[in-house]
Amino acid sequence: MSYQALYRVWRPQQFIDVVGQEHITKTLQNALVQEKTTHAYLFSGPRGTGKTTAAKILAKAVNCERAPVTEPCNECSACLGITNGTIQDVIEIDAASNNGVDEIRDIRDKVKYAPSSVRYKVYIIDEVHMLSTGAFNALLKTLEEPPRHVMFILATTEPHKIPLTIVSRCQRFDFKRITAKAIVGRMQLIADETGTSYDPAALPIIARAAEGGMRDALSLLDQAISYSHERVTIEDALTVTGSVSQNFLYQMAEAIVEKDVVKGLDSLNELLYMGKDPSRFIEDFILFFRDMLLFKTAPTLEESLERVMMDDGFKELSEKFSASQIYDLIGLLNKTQQDMRWTSNPRIFLEVATVKLCQLDSSQGSTSSNQSAGQDISALLNKINKLEEEVRELRKNGIATSTNESNTPVQKQAQRTSRRGFQAPAGKINEILKDATKADLNLIKSQWAEMLQRLMKSHSALLNEAEPVAASQTAFVIKFKHEIHCQMAMENSKFTEAVTDGLRETTGKTFTFAGVPEEQWVKIRESFLAGQHSGREEEVRKEEDPLIDEAKKLFGGDLVEIID
Repeated sequence: MSYQALYRVWRPQQFIDVVGQEHITKTLQNALVQEKTTHAYLFSGPRGTGKTTAAKILAKAVNCERAPVTEPCNECSACLGITNGTIQDVIEIDAASNNGVDEIRDIRDKVKYAPSSVRYKVYIIDEVHMLSTGAFNALLKTLEEPPRHVMFILATTEPHKIPLTIVSRCQRFDFKRITAKAIVGRMQLIADETGTSYDPAALPIIARAAEGGMRDALSLLDQAISYSHERVTIEDALTVTGSVSQNFLYQMAEAIVEKDVVKGLDSLNELLYMGKDPSRFIEDFILFFRDMLLFKTAPTLEESLERVMMDDGFKELSEKFSASQIYDLIGLLNKTQQDMRWTSNPRIFLEVATVKLCQLDSSQGSTSSNQSAGQDISALLNKINKLEEEVRELRKNGIATSTNESNTPVQKQAQRTSRRGFQAPAGKINEILKDATKADLNLIKSQWAEMLQRLMKSHSALLNEAEPVAASQTAFVIKFKHEIHCQMAMENSKFTEAVTDGLRETTGKTFTFAGVPEEQWVKIRESFLAGQHSGREEEVRKEEDPLIDEAKKLFGGDLVEIID
């Protein structure tokens, strides 16, 4: 074939051309110059990030006739031979198709022979995680102590599948996903060198679809060049990658703002009719609202926008959405994306999500709640002002003359209202403790989880860190970890009714209950136990005869035996 793919033609031949992996190339270059290369390397990372490419460059650099060098010269016979694949001392093995014990034993037998044309014999084993257990065991000893003229470079996309005994014998380098900005820069260089005409806005679309892999990006660029006529346009990039145009995202967002379900479903059907990928669409839609949220909260971070191009239409549309509404939209879209991964018909989830998005009313709900809260506060302030005016008039007319008589109850009431915190009903709790049994408590606890499921979320949330600690046949005690939760629960009549009804449905009995914070429960329980203990001692003391007490004093309690 006369034509070669772009990723093959433009494969880096030097470390400086490896994009996005500077933390690895710099380390290898320093090791080459200082002649501190080791016998085994492990290159791991996502596909298309330069693992095999870096391995071949390293093989050329250690065998370059001008070594030690930071970069292979690509001019000497060793570099040219390794690039062309004519030197037999650099062996590249695909572990996916050569994963048996026999292939590794063949390597073990041949590794002792010196290289024939270069200084080092280099074994590049790609997708090394595909080796069988027996193959790994056969490679283990050779990998640990190979001859001085041998270097192993293992490459894998799944390092967790490699035995730790192999990993510990290698220097590991983790390749990271390449940023979209770096991929765009590389594609611009290639397009300019090849004389390809392109729309600058088309390259970011291709880079984003590549998901951090340079090989995938160049393959998509190659496909877009073949698809286009004379110039790679945005539409060509969208068609090749299956992405959605920004104008279509505008239509969907406008349908959400206008709460027009028909418009949203029509736009979605048009998208699917054009053959767009539903998964790609929902990912683009999430990134669209993510960029909108960044623009609203941090307008200066325009370079951080991944999906949209900043224009007047996007700015006008972003003003129609509140930040809280965008949170709800992203949450709903993210849940839909997760559900779509486990279904064979993602269209249904997309249509349901579109209807829900067009019916979201979070902005109006928050506005109405704020308005109602403001109205309540203003009404309370008006009432307070009226009461103050009435009190002034009464004092002027001399009606409130018995101030001394009214001081005492007013002061008592003021003390009662100014007391902070929640005071548990100690008397009621003590009455429950008198009749409490272990069996009644176990009955409540056995039905507690089922009762929580029957409650509303707002009610069950109050019982997240609460538990029943004592129970009788008609009542029980709930211990709350936090005092504020106890106060909120016990002052809410709907909550108490819901708990009573829930236990009645699960146990068939009607229970009343008392709430107590954890700190107060400890004090009430200790006080109750102390009272019980002192009461028993008093009863025993009263029952004993004075003569018996005197006998115990004279002869000792161990020698006195009481016989009725």
